[in-house]
Amino acid sequence: MAGEFHLHPRLNQAEKIKRCDWPECHAACCIYGAWVDKLHAEDILNHASEIGPLMEEEHQSPSSWFDGQEEPDDHALSGRVVHTTIIPNPYHLGGTSCIFLRKDFKCALQAAAEAVDEHPWRFKPFYCILHPLDIDEQGRITLDEVDLLLREPTTCLQPSRKPVRIKDLFAEELGYLVGKKSKSPK
Repeated sequence: MAGEFHLHPRLNQAEKIKRCDWPECHAACCIYGAWVDKLHAEDILNHASEIGPLMEEEHQSPSSWFDGQEEPDDHALSGRVVHTTIIPNPYHLGGTSCIFLRKDFKCALQAAAEAVDEHPWRFKPFYCILHPLDIDEQGRITLDEVDLLLREPTTCLQPSRKPVRIKDLFAEELGYLVGKKSKSPK
């Protein structure tokens, strides 16, 4: 992704939340597919021989992986994002999912990276790694819509009895996405 991200001061707050209970959540976050930087989509297509075999048989053709939608995105290195194909999926919440979601509720992109001994997020789109975190109008990584997410029975956040600092809960994602270059709130 483009630029250097800063962390919203809200990430230093503690809240009574915990992560989803994957795989029991059935990867609910994959219901609407994902926006992918055009350069990242090209990289995914260049690795079709590693990714395709780990997808459901009827979705192994790389020509079906992206739906043709394209939009500008200030956070994309290329400045443009493309959308993954959304497919009917009777096993998934809402009856649809991203084409890369398998019947075992694992992402084929993550499975492919692991299969070639790469970081599990090597092929995963930025916005998939970021979720349920978000980017605010000032380009800072934050967490919003907590109340909305907690009301959903199969969501990326669950209520917890014990408060945890948001930055700690998502330390792995933040480390991967922004690493040492991030500007942490004081």
